[in-house]
Amino acid sequence: MVTGLIGKKVGMTQIFASDGTVQPATVLKAGPCVVAQVKTVEGDGYQAVQLGLVDGATKENKPTTGHFKKAGVPPTRIRREVRVQAGAEAPKAGDNVNVSIFADGERVDVIGTSRGKGFQGVVKRHHFAGGRMSHGSMFHRAPGSIGASSFPSRVVKGMRMAGHMGDRQVTVRNMRVIRVDADNNLLLVEGAVPGGPNSVVVIRKAVAKKTIKVAQVEPTKKKGKK
Repeated sequence: MVTGLIGKKVGMTQIFASDGTVQPATVLKAGPCVVAQVKTVEGDGYQAVQLGLVDGATKENKPTTGHFKKAGVPPTRIRREVRVQAGAEAPKAGDNVNVSIFADGERVDVIGTSRGKGFQGVVKRHHFAGGRMSHGSMFHRAPGSIGASSFPSRVVKGMRMAGHMGDRQVTVRNMRVIRVDADNNLLLVEGAVPGGPNSVVVIRKAVAKKTIKVAQVEPTKKKGKK
């Protein structure tokens, strides 16, 4: 059984519960996907499948066209590799995978690319406090010292400095599936997902499932005689 699926972020919405509480939710168009290649332990050293998101016609070069022709599926522009559940039977090349692999209330991990924010300073990028804004101060949004001159006489690796912010792979773990719409290939998950609308994401079954804590209300003690 495949443990993940390729999708696209549609946008955010709100889900109203029966008790009136509001839950922020993200709408994901998950799949449908086709299996373009199967990787086995004997041939590749691990078990996984290459999925392709069915998202309209695309023009590919000759090597890629032959790769899909071998699997007997139409060429797809967006491809990702996902693992197969341990002990389960691996799908065959050409099989279809849709959003029905998930269920309501299940925990999933969503992998996406965060929004790019360009070159930013240390105040915005690393939440530095900065200096005083008073008149005469010459230390407003500067990073301060970045190393010593005598030893080690260099800037150590990992120093928090100004630089490119965002536009990197982000994984949000243990997101709860609110609703699965198999007819429209839609998946509603609780919370926010990295990236903007129409960005590509990978939805997989949670690797480290988090226990759900339920708040316990203690009974109120009555004042007076025991």
